[in-house]
Amino acid sequence: MAPKAHGTSATPVQSTLRWNCDNKLADRICNFNRHYAEHATYFNRDTTFLTDAQAELTADAPTIDFYDSNSGQKLFTAPVGRTWDQFIAESKAHGWPSFRDEEVNWEYVRCVKGGEAVSVDGTHLGHNLPDANGNRYCINLVSVAGNPVQE
Repeated sequence: MAPKAHGTSATPVQSTLRWNCDNKLADRICNFNRHYAEHATYFNRDTTFLTDAQAELTADAPTIDFYDSNSGQKLFTAPVGRTWDQFIAESKAHGWPSFRDEEVNWEYVRCVKGGEAVSVDGTHLGHNLPDANGNRYCINLVSVAGNPVQE
């Protein structure tokens, strides 16, 4: 990725991220990094993600949308093709939120050489680490804790 105004992105991360994600950590991971990640289990030990996301789920809205921490574009929706419990179990087993192909918004997500997952706006998201079930996108929560853009 070519350098931009703020590392690999045009702007820093949003000033207020969802789930009490750390802003400084998010900016470092999202904009000044190509290889590293938040520590394993950050999403389920150091944030309010599990509690807050569980509270958002309803019969009428059985999925959670995940937004780019820089641009606010919708990058992932989960769970799709599996239950919330299956999504969380797989994520906990690997240490990071783990998305499958059908949960990716390909309008705004790309995988580059070496398996790095990035947003079209330059945000480092994580990596594609395929397993026996297909592509598995191991994504930093701080990268997808943004608030949606206002239309």
